[in-house]
Amino acid sequence: MNTIAHELNDRLEGSTAYRLLSDFGKRFYFPKGIVAQSAEAKQKAHRFNATVGMATKGPVPMYLKGIKDLVPGIEEQEIFPYAPTPGVPELRKLWRSEMDRKNPSLKGKNTSLPLVTSGLTHGISVVSDLFLDEGDSIVVPDMFWGNYRLIFEGRNKAKILSFPFFNDEGGLHVSALKDTLESVEGDTVALILNFPNNPTGYSPTEREADQIVAVLKSLADEGKKVLCITDDAYFGLFYEKGTCTESLFARLADLHENIFAVKVDGATKEEFAWGFRIGFITYAGHGMSGDQYEALEKKTMGAIRSSISNSSKIAQSLLLRGMKEPGYLDQKQEAFSILEARYRKVRELVGRFPSDAPLQPLPFNSGYFMTFVYKGNSEKLRLHLLDKYGVGTISIQEKYLRIAYSSVEIENLEELYQTILKAAGEVL
Repeated sequence: MNTIAHELNDRLEGSTAYRLLSDFGKRFYFPKGIVAQSAEAKQKAHRFNATVGMATKGPVPMYLKGIKDLVPGIEEQEIFPYAPTPGVPELRKLWRSEMDRKNPSLKGKNTSLPLVTSGLTHGISVVSDLFLDEGDSIVVPDMFWGNYRLIFEGRNKAKILSFPFFNDEGGLHVSALKDTLESVEGDTVALILNFPNNPTGYSPTEREADQIVAVLKSLADEGKKVLCITDDAYFGLFYEKGTCTESLFARLADLHENIFAVKVDGATKEEFAWGFRIGFITYAGHGMSGDQYEALEKKTMGAIRSSISNSSKIAQSLLLRGMKEPGYLDQKQEAFSILEARYRKVRELVGRFPSDAPLQPLPFNSGYFMTFVYKGNSEKLRLHLLDKYGVGTISIQEKYLRIAYSSVEIENLEELYQTILKAAGEVL
């Protein structure tokens, strides 16, 4: 094992984060190579800086005028140079500050500074590399984003253990979550929770969130080391009163010495910047010191460095500027209002479906999506909608049909849902 990895492990020794690290996580480190040496030179090389592989002209990076002219309102230094491996420092600090604004109970709690990734997929993949070994189990609801299977099972050779997402009353099946977590052998357990959920569009109520936290605390009290990853891709899009509007990360951040929380979020949906591919990883563990957070950040930087080197500088610069604009929050509220209006319209439309209709909606209260359970084969229905009506939907497990109402104008929603209902009867 590399001596730097040894040093980082020694700094993490005794923490729950260290106990949860995979073999990959224990082996990884941020090398004192080109990137580290270039960073030192940036601070101290006052005569010549001949370190980084980048062409310069005077004090600025060399660039093509035709490209620069496309973004006239932004400086060359914000576009063309490499970004630091963990991300632009000012953006990292601002994102952490925004986390406090969005999650008031997080304020004052000790966490790492967010590290920038190339989108949430990359963020989840990095976390999976650092904390899941081949054969490890990770608990997820049975309604989950399909890319989890590719990341956890395909990439890391871990095992997905699923539990029924909904109970018979149409709420979150917390007791099934508890039973599944307790079935995991050994003294560690990992889970990932995605709210608002993709594909169902459901987020827990305040009471359900309290119940989830109580389940995790109970496991921790029994001595289990708990890794809880919160996939907050659609965070903030909550449309109903009584829904928990904070990330579970805020409640778990300093809950118990045996609980280690990881928040993966990003600009993709929260800032309506899908193509920027900017995500963030933030860590929290009760009793972790600043030195331990720094050691874990160095390991994470190694994982980022070895996969993508760093994330887009121009995307981070644009995001930072946008978040500092005076009308930033008003613009977000305007976009939220449009999505909420579409949600309200969809609730009205599915509320008119006959009680004996072959399609029935699963509970939904947030996010981009809602999902029907279908009495027939949902893949056949998807193809029928596409081929006969030119309507695109997503089939899941040949039983469910996911609708992204977020991408349909409100005046077209009635036609869309009438078409889906009609097609469902034709295929059955």
